[in-house]
Parts: sequence; structure tokens; C-alpha cells
Amino acid sequence: MIDRRRLSLGIAAAGFSAIAPPLAAQQRTVRLIVPAAPGGAIDVIGRIYMQRLSELLGQTWVVENKSGASNTLGAAEVARAAPDGSTFLTNADIQIMARHVMRSVSYDPVADFTPISRFATSPMILIGNPRETPATMAELITTLKALGDRISFANSGLGSMGHLATESLKRRIDAKALIVSYRGTAPAINDVLGGQVALMVAPLGSALSHVSAGTLRGFAIMGPKRSALLPNVPTIDEAGLKGLDFLLWYGLWAPKGLAAETVGRVNVAVQTASREPALVERLDALGAEPVTEDPASFARFIDAEVQRAARIVEEAGIKPE
Repeated sequence: MIDRRRLSLGIAAAGFSAIAPPLAAQQRTVRLIVPAAPGGAIDVIGRIYMQRLSELLGQTWVVENKSGASNTLGAAEVARAAPDGSTFLTNADIQIMARHVMRSVSYDPVADFTPISRFATSPMILIGNPRETPATMAELITTLKALGDRISFANSGLGSMGHLATESLKRRIDAKALIVSYRGTAPAINDVLGGQVALMVAPLGSALSHVSAGTLRGFAIMGPKRSALLPNVPTIDEAGLKGLDFLLWYGLWAPKGLAAETVGRVNVAVQTASREPALVERLDALGAEPVTEDPASFARFIDAEVQRAARIVEEAGIKPE
């Protein structure tokens, strides 16, 4: 007798064209939960992939924004959902941080989810309101040291990569600036634009148009190399603060227990999309790069990130709230 599970996985490995018909035949709506506000990087990248997954898998994928509580409200909904292929989660690195920054979380950020694949990676950028900040990184460091808690950073959510980067920056230069948390990247950037908060470490794609237009000031790319999209913005290494490298990543999860056949089919669809020139071009415009990996590779990556995040949390002195 043919082992149907092994056969399905073998077909998935062979290529996407062989697996499209079984999914197309299901003809059901699939919910993609975005646990952040519309307009932020997680939302934008999730929608880019949602469109192609709908087409490649022959299903109707719809985005539902469930923001709040440092991205845990939407994630909790996915953790509670049936593992039947009708509900998925797209989130950033903040997914693995819930228990580091919140006293009470109703789910295990790793064990209660099935990893499918990363979508993309993107550098972070330190930005500021031009009316509220000095012109250079060197002057900003002096200002941060001098003003203490009279100057603030916006933060897209507790435990986000921007939060870890901000805490690490503060610790490195011995600054006491306040951190103001928001329900997503978009509202946080809006308040930096409005001058309610002076600074933010933000995803490059979310800040790019504002920095290019001059409505936000780009102080430094939080990594070892400059961005081709903002070649005049120096790196944090060039400012003399080596090692403050923070690369944001975005991924796709399902509830725990999703059938291996479905995991394989959706992963192949993600990898197919990530290799398409049109999608790569859209990510490039956001300062992001696609990732192609199988579910096992994503799971190993998550394990390594959990260990890295724990070290940063301890070094930065971040406590659950």
C-alpha cells in the first residue's frame, strides 16, 4: 500500500506545480492574521505574500489585523485556532519575545505554533523628527546623554526588534531616554512624524519614504553595511557603536499540529513566491530581502533566535511588564 503522507511530502519537494490542484480543489477562505496595525512593515509584507499565496494555492486568503498587547492578541487567536489549514499567522521576530516582556501570556510562542517559513529580512534604522533632534549621530549621542528621560523613543511593541535595539543602544551610550510603546509600527512612526516622540528604531521599509522626503531624519542603519536605498545614511558601526546589529525578520506560522502535507505545500508556495522577480522587486523597494527555506530550517533559526534574544534581554535588563 502506498504511504500517502510520504507521497504528499515527496510531491511537495518535487515542485509547486504538482501540488496546486489539491489545494485549489478545497476552494476555501484562509485567514492570515496580522497581529499589528495596518500599514506597518508586518502588515505590508504579509499582504504582499498573501496575494501570491492566494494565486499559487488557488484559495482566497484574506488579511485580518488583530493588533494589541505587543502582537500577542493576534498570535493568541492563531494559537487557539484549529490546525486545519484555514488560519495562519504572519509576524516578525517579536513572535518569540512574548514571555520575555509580558508577565502573563496565554500560549507558548514557540511550542504552540507550526513554523512554515520566513518571508523576508530587513535592516533597522534609527530615525528622528528633524525638529526635535540634532543633525548628526555624534550630536544625538551627546543629546541623549544630556537630556536623560526628557527625550523619548517610540517603540512598535514590547519585545520587538526595535525595542531590543533601543535598549541596547541606551545601554551602550549610558542614556536614560524613555521608551513609549505603541500598537504597531505605523502609529509609532506617525507620532515621530508629529513630534510627540523624538526618536525610533524602525524597520527600514516603514521609514524609507519619510527619510527620503526629509520628513524624518535617518541617523544610522543598525547593521554593518549601508542600504543602497539610503546610501547617505551611515551605519551604526561607522558611528563607533560596533555590534549593534539588528536585522528584522518576518515569518509565517500555523497553529500547532498542522498536517505535514499542508505545511509542505504552503512552504513550497512561499519559496516559489520568494523567487519571483516581481515579488523580489516589491521587497527591494521596502529595503527587504526574501528568504527561501524549508520548515525545518525555519525551526532551527527560531531556536537560535530564542537563545540570542534571551541574551539581549538579560544584558539590557528588560523585565516583563
